[in-house]
Amino acid sequence: MLDLKIVHYPDPVLLTVAKPVTEERFGKELEELVDKMFATMYQARGVGLAAPQVGISERIFVMDIPNEDGPSQKHAFINPEILHVEGEQVGDEGCLSFPGLYQQVKRDTRVIVRAHDVAGQEFELDVSDLAARCVLHETDHCDGIVFLDRMSPLKRQLAKRKIKRLQNTGEWE
Repeated sequence: MLDLKIVHYPDPVLLTVAKPVTEERFGKELEELVDKMFATMYQARGVGLAAPQVGISERIFVMDIPNEDGPSQKHAFINPEILHVEGEQVGDEGCLSFPGLYQQVKRDTRVIVRAHDVAGQEFELDVSDLAARCVLHETDHCDGIVFLDRMSPLKRQLAKRKIKRLQNTGEWE
């Protein structure tokens, strides 16, 4: 099983709208990709990971949000589509493609998303708080949007300067 490597900004795959997953793509190969994505996400200590973040321009993401009251919210989303959003939350957000960079980002508090699972079955999920933030963040990746795009112009400029410094010191691949 080949390992996946997380690509870092400004890799062009992160800034490109990902292609929809076609019906023919569902099967063992897609299931293996999703398993590898979960493994890569866990190894990087993330709660979400989109296919573009591992260099694959397809509308796929995985998430596993810890839940204090019970089982975690672990899902694979194929061809995600945001159906409804409401509320507002502002909080620290990070991204595995932006290692060490955390910024305050405003997101909706509640999200209803429709997607397919790895077997091709359509489902809808109503999530809030951290799970909503994750669904929106990873869906953005599928749309070629990175969390820098959700920051104010000043914060974006400061974040890009920090990235440039890290690139110059070799701490940013």
